[in-house]
Amino acid sequence: MLNTENIKTELVIIGGSAGSLKVILEMIKKLNDKISVPVLLVLHRKAHSTNILQALLQQLSPLDVVEIDDKTEIENNKIYITPADYHVLFEDKKIMSLDSSEKMNYSRPSIDVTFKSAAEIYGENLVGVLLSGANADGVEGLSYIKKNRGRVWIQDPETAEVDYMPRHALEAVKYDKIVKPENLSEYINQL
Repeated sequence: MLNTENIKTELVIIGGSAGSLKVILEMIKKLNDKISVPVLLVLHRKAHSTNILQALLQQLSPLDVVEIDDKTEIENNKIYITPADYHVLFEDKKIMSLDSSEKMNYSRPSIDVTFKSAAEIYGENLVGVLLSGANADGVEGLSYIKKNRGRVWIQDPETAEVDYMPRHALEAVKYDKIVKPENLSEYINQL
């Protein structure tokens, strides 16, 4: 296994679907108020869902929680959430843009789309995390992260409310860590 301890992490992307919100809510409470990386959450949401997710996460988080707009600048020490019905793409290491092209894996936002875009920009400086979910979105993106020398963390399927997504990822992708939900914030705090 590749030694990744001396590689600087510049971005963490966490993707999830059914059953992942509980993990996110627990993780966000335990993050340090001064983490050295931005964290992007790509969660499957209904197309016209309200903006309550940002308010909920902000109540629990010691960090600023920002719902992404087109051309949002990326800053350390912030949590970004993908808006409903948009894919997030990376123009470079400083700017994220929104895209409303077709759904991937029946999803927009698609975890795969964002993982792939970030992998091309961040390479080995990216950590991709896949949580609970009921479809295969994110698995192909994790493979792409690995191909670009990034790190892959997958939720332990035994702890997932809906285990299809993490189980499929474990079978298909070379990974660096199997993560139990209670340890996710600790791993991010250590980056």
